Amino acid sequence: MASTVVNLSCNVGATKVLDRANYMGLKPSMNSNFVCVRSTNRACNRRLFVVRASEMHDDKKMGLSDAECEAAVVAGNVPKAPPVPPMPVAPAGTPVVATLPLNRRPRRNRKSPALRAAFQETSLTPANFVYPLFIHEGEEDTPIGAMPGCYRLGWRHGLLEEVSKARDVGVNSVVLFPKVPDALKSPSGDEAYNDNGLVPRTIRLLKDKYPDLVIYTDVALDPYNSDGHDGIVREDGVIMNDETVHQLCKQAVSQARAGADVVSPSDMMDGRVGAIRGALDAEGFHHVSIMSYTAKYASSFYGPFREALDSNPRFGDKKTYQMNPANYREALVETREDESEGADILLVKPGLPYLDIIRLLRDNSALPIAAYQVSGEYSMIKAGGVLKMIDEERVMMESLMCLRRAGADIILTYFALQAARCLCGEKR
Repeated sequence: MASTVVNLSCNVGATKVLDRANYMGLKPSMNSNFVCVRSTNRACNRRLFVVRASEMHDDKKMGLSDAECEAAVVAGNVPKAPPVPPMPVAPAGTPVVATLPLNRRPRRNRKSPALRAAFQETSLTPANFVYPLFIHEGEEDTPIGAMPGCYRLGWRHGLLEEVSKARDVGVNSVVLFPKVPDALKSPSGDEAYNDNGLVPRTIRLLKDKYPDLVIYTDVALDPYNSDGHDGIVREDGVIMNDETVHQLCKQAVSQARAGADVVSPSDMMDGRVGAIRGALDAEGFHHVSIMSYTAKYASSFYGPFREALDSNPRFGDKKTYQMNPANYREALVETREDESEGADILLVKPGLPYLDIIRLLRDNSALPIAAYQVSGEYSMIKAGGVLKMIDEERVMMESLMCLRRAGADIILTYFALQAARCLCGEKR
């Protein structure tokens, strides 16, 4: 018979030395030989006792039938069981107060790990993660200084190794971001829809190696634009909307042709979701999903990402197409437009500073909601961990849980591999 172990803090008051031999079932822990004695001026030393059911009675079966066992209990011959544990005693100096007249005590549902797990409202699994991966034409993996632990991965070697590691711990979704050679960049970003460009080649390689891998792609011109903007720049500095959308449609079709599962317009041009949906359907890619960057804010948290892709705007900023961080209701306008144009997933970027926007979309749309925990969020947690100002692993997991709690179904996060290993119990 297995033992039932109960840890009790011994504060038993007595007028004589506690007779352990006659106090059935209580056994002092092995690291001490003391006994508890009542004292008028001193509190009884705390001791740990272990109650073991297997040591209290003979656990051998007697061969009795169910009816015989029931009859014995009815006759008053109750089998031995562990004794009622003594009530724990408060430490010396604790004030004696009247019990509060509370009908509801929420702490009752938090009193043990098992209860806390049973009533946990939000879950986090590796399936919730989409792993952003930076790729380049080189063969070596190049560290990204502003993002410790992240690399520009060689598309033929390092990328495959990183994807394999992620799949081993349950992360089977990736999103690709290319570092394009400067010589291939142009004002109109034509390299974005080159069927033999870096991204289409990478998609074909990944699908050949891992057919069931879910591949998200980024649809925007900034990695390919010599001006570093998400759209075509007119000579007076204006970002041209409709002309950019025309290029984005060709980019999305090229990515779908290579095998992308989800194309993700991150450019914030007006009308691009509907135009891309039409272009995909016209080419027979009805099955390819669109994850729209619905509420993408002109945020200062993107700095490390732009170093990773060497894609800082050559001039100006992105405030004429990305959203004002001060705006809340505007996110609903973007949500309604993207839904009506055929988006399959709605994304909020950044993540933690915009939990209210994630909740706003969750409460106003039945579509899946994605959140992007961006490079600045990642780098701050990493830096805080290095400086021992925070517990990196705990803060990482809490931040991801908060994004889920706010309403995100999936999270794009550079922590995907590290967090999945934690969830799987690995320590690497």
